[in-house]
Amino acid sequence: MKLAAIDIGTNSIHMIVVQVQGDNTFHVIEREKEMVKLGEGVFATNRLSDRAYKEGLEVIKRYVQLADQLGVDEIITAATSATREAQNGREFLDAIVKKTGIAPQVISGKEEARLIFLAVRQAIALQGKKALVLDIGGGSTEAVVGNEKEVLFRSSVKLGVRRLLDMFEHQGPIGKEALKVLEAHIKQIARDVISEAKQHGFAQVIGTSGTIRTLGEAALIENGGDDLPSVNAEKVSRADLEKLTKKLLKSEAEERSDVKGINDRRADAIHLGGVLLTQLLQLADAKEITLCDASLREGLIIDYIQKYAKKGTSLPEHEDLRHRSAAHLALKFDVDLEQASHVAALSKQLFCELSSLHSLKVYEQHILEYAAMLHEVGQYISFKRYHKNSRYIIKHARLRGFTNEEILLVRHVARYHRKAAPSKSQKKYRKLSKRQRNIVNVLSGILRIAVGLNTTKNQLVREVRCQISKKEIQITSKGSSTLDIELWAAERNKKVLEEALDRKITVLKNT
Repeated sequence: MKLAAIDIGTNSIHMIVVQVQGDNTFHVIEREKEMVKLGEGVFATNRLSDRAYKEGLEVIKRYVQLADQLGVDEIITAATSATREAQNGREFLDAIVKKTGIAPQVISGKEEARLIFLAVRQAIALQGKKALVLDIGGGSTEAVVGNEKEVLFRSSVKLGVRRLLDMFEHQGPIGKEALKVLEAHIKQIARDVISEAKQHGFAQVIGTSGTIRTLGEAALIENGGDDLPSVNAEKVSRADLEKLTKKLLKSEAEERSDVKGINDRRADAIHLGGVLLTQLLQLADAKEITLCDASLREGLIIDYIQKYAKKGTSLPEHEDLRHRSAAHLALKFDVDLEQASHVAALSKQLFCELSSLHSLKVYEQHILEYAAMLHEVGQYISFKRYHKNSRYIIKHARLRGFTNEEILLVRHVARYHRKAAPSKSQKKYRKLSKRQRNIVNVLSGILRIAVGLNTTKNQLVREVRCQISKKEIQITSKGSSTLDIELWAAERNKKVLEEALDRKITVLKNT
């Protein structure tokens, strides 16, 4: 089943097209975005401009045509703040129905908040903790508190970059007095909502929407970071956002677009978004924000699936989003998840047994687990060089809930689970930091032995133990009476771990 979701926002109109899987998960097969600025001037005039009206209609018409070409079964459409408040908003919706045959649903701010949270908790690993999610749009800002199971609080306030731009009526620099007025305005409107959110408690603040992601990426780059393949799950400090905002407030619109990470379509109002975001974080007593690339459109898809799609075979429940994401990817590429999970379990045992030598923590243990689950995905392409194929697939799979570094480490550990050992002569490995190379060396060395201990795919080795001396590690394996092939394979794969831990390794059967 294919679904499309069109989000008719105040700043941009987005569409995603997804393929729904048998277990009611989905993967995105097409993304479209046009920054129409539908809400330009609407909060001053209470009307969609002729330009925005016409351009918005043409964009939606083109999206529907593309969805039809892709064989979409259903198009879900939602309109937000600008369309809700414009006097000719209903006329605009009627024109959409007439021109395209789809009937957009005008959703409330609270419903928008709920749908956004559905998307966020499938993109960010909440790990059992409550989070405050902020979404800054063109006309409104949504605030939601929830956890992996439920939404505890949701609200919407009339604060957005288009609305603030209409309030100031110009795009130029903002002086100290005008800034004080703007900050006071934001605090007056948002204070009660953020105060109520704080009463529910939250361990982190997550930001979604184009405005927040743009500010976050620009702040990361300004702070010395490189261009990132994805900002999802990356953290940005409030101090860095405040520093960036001060710079933007002093600049003309055309100068803001020269800031790396900010495109010219956002330059007219991004400085106002910076003030709004930093003021919200101050009210929330938050020193940092986690960026998220999921938003309303993904929430529309998730909500539709939950309500209407027929139930298929589900994966085993797991509280960690990253584990679910890795499991989905493994199944997508025909990996035997039972075998992969067994290798992951053996890897974890070895990791814990050797903890006094490698001094790595839970973070690295999870990297090892996910690499073990995914080390064979490359066989879907071909067995030859499948370890390198695995690295390629993991890099481009957009695993949900993972930071960029986590994906970097997982794919390198998976790549080095066989064949050539990690070496600075290899370009991709050489680019890793010294700390990252150490992690890859230790974890890939462990994974090589775990893979060897399951070389017959019969899951004969059930338990491993390690005895450590100053010069040697003895790995004993407990399981079936016939472990000769497993022990032989593990012995063949021990060199990388020997070098990483500076110990000779012997693999024995527990007698």
